Amino acid sequence: MLQAGSEGCANQAIRDGKRTDAGFSLAHRKEVRTSVKYMVIYRHREKYSISEMCRFFDVSRSGYYDYVKRIDTLAWDLPLAEKIRECQERSHSTYGYRRVHIWLERQGIHKNPKTILRVMQKYNLLSVVRRKKYRNYGAHLHRYPNLLNRDFHADRPNQKWVTDISYIKTGQGTLYLSVIRDLYDNSIVAYKTGTEQNINLVLSTIRAAKRKEKVTAELQLHSDQGFQNTSQAYFSLTKSYHITPSMSRRGNPYDNALAENFFSILKTECIYRTKIRSYEEARLLIAMYIHFYNNERIQLKTKLTPLEKRSRFVA
Repeated sequence: MLQAGSEGCANQAIRDGKRTDAGFSLAHRKEVRTSVKYMVIYRHREKYSISEMCRFFDVSRSGYYDYVKRIDTLAWDLPLAEKIRECQERSHSTYGYRRVHIWLERQGIHKNPKTILRVMQKYNLLSVVRRKKYRNYGAHLHRYPNLLNRDFHADRPNQKWVTDISYIKTGQGTLYLSVIRDLYDNSIVAYKTGTEQNINLVLSTIRAAKRKEKVTAELQLHSDQGFQNTSQAYFSLTKSYHITPSMSRRGNPYDNALAENFFSILKTECIYRTKIRSYEEARLLIAMYIHFYNNERIQLKTKLTPLEKRSRFVA
């Protein structure tokens, strides 16, 4: 039984349906949404009995305590959301919840991946959605066997490279990007850009990779059947470097899926997110993104960046 006094009088007033400091009478009960009722109860929880207020507002105590739990969840979510926001700013909003989970663990924050996904959805911190595009350029002179044969695993650096060309639209016109990707760690070994899709673009990319990395006769360089890769110049250069060419089957872009995959990542996480006005702006964006990709972007399978994995290789 309630004691006499101000608190007892207040509770008695609620039971009697009189107006109280909460500002509600019996006539208002059905006009107020349940969530608002819970909010009023929560605000006055120190002044009135929870049970009495629940009876007055005709709501269940279990429902009220669920409401309190949601408030507590919000209090827990906000600090986590701020850390995820920091992560997405560093990754240019390209990380999905699994990469964010790895990034948070590196910061000493251990959360369930599903919790991270829920908070990312709640606070609009999700990464961009990828789109995949596959293209084939045709064939002409030299053809090579498909030595790679969709075996995208490599035991060491400079064992298997894949190469391809893609295009980037700018306000000045189309800029072409040629890359070589190492299948050991998925790093971009070398890249070149040009305003023409010609043989020299491909050859200069190979030369840049050769200057940077130690190449042996065991190295496979896989490409599609583009005219640059079937040319006499391509044949002569790879032969002089003791590189073994491998080539996709005609009309099978998945044979070179790992080269195409990088272009999908680059365009989704960088190129498609801005209107590029000039060749120079495109070149700058590409250079910045490839540096980020090689040095900072976490790979889900290894939980390392490409160059972190490369640096840990022991012959």
